[in-house]
Amino acid sequence: MPIIAARRYTQGKPHPVDVAVTGMPTEDCLPPGCFDWIGLCDPTAEEMDRVGRQFGLHPLAIEDALNPRQLPKVDIYGKQLFVVARTAALEPGEDAISYGQTAVFLGEQFIVSVRLGSARAHADLRRMLEADSEHLAEGTDYVLHAVLDFIVDGFLPIADQFEEVALAIEEAAIDQFPGPVTIRRIFRLRRELRKFERIIGPMEEMVERLVVADLPTIDPSARIWFRDVLDHVRRAMARMDGLKETLAVTVETAGLLEQYRQGVITRQLAAWAAVLAVPTAIAGIYGMNFDYLPELHWHWGYAMVWALIAVICGGLLWRFKRIGWL
Repeated sequence: MPIIAARRYTQGKPHPVDVAVTGMPTEDCLPPGCFDWIGLCDPTAEEMDRVGRQFGLHPLAIEDALNPRQLPKVDIYGKQLFVVARTAALEPGEDAISYGQTAVFLGEQFIVSVRLGSARAHADLRRMLEADSEHLAEGTDYVLHAVLDFIVDGFLPIADQFEEVALAIEEAAIDQFPGPVTIRRIFRLRRELRKFERIIGPMEEMVERLVVADLPTIDPSARIWFRDVLDHVRRAMARMDGLKETLAVTVETAGLLEQYRQGVITRQLAAWAAVLAVPTAIAGIYGMNFDYLPELHWHWGYAMVWALIAVICGGLLWRFKRIGWL
């Protein structure tokens, strides 16, 4: 059975014997200050059914816990709370995000966490909490806060990585218009950010409900912990929104800079075309096969034509340089 850990805590200290999941109902006979924490990873329906019978979990909640496409939410089943959170992690070597799900069943004296498709195990989190027995003794609602905070902290490496990529693209776009490879990468990043917003976005609403609503198994004094998680979620979402805007502005700014560079080249070509049009026009006139052209047989005609070309072209060059076209 994919039970990562099953442990009982008394006043915040782990029980020396792990809890056995037998499928037999567990009576609410634990003394005050005791609770069980069961951690599962990718369980089957039969395995979840055994856990559900032991802790009296609602069948609809079990069905949702096994569905990896749930959006973040909070449901109430009698005296129990069912929370779904989405996890996110960068795929190795790619600008892509892989998503998982963590469902948490919360009772007065038990917490069952179910991970689906999430690469980040809760082993380090459990060790950290067990080292702080004072806070762990507060009960299952504090463990729920710690799990949610652990999930939200996993968003930060994604934001850091995407920010580095976005800043590098932005810096390169100042000197040169992005090539096809870079443009495709920008659109992939923007697509990933939109997907992140759709999947992780409801986390803010879910955590906010834990902060403001009167929910079973959540002590009012514990709401301050969930308020801290809500602040972290909002910061992560704000960073992702900023990244999406940065990528959009990068494309727009790069386009404006490229239009400016093209405008400079167009003005230069137009200026040189105007300068070269003068000798071309004069040579074209004197290249016509007529006997009676002005100054055709004049001794100084050739020199005067070159002087006229030089004066007009020089004037045009001076004018174009003055207005910044050359």
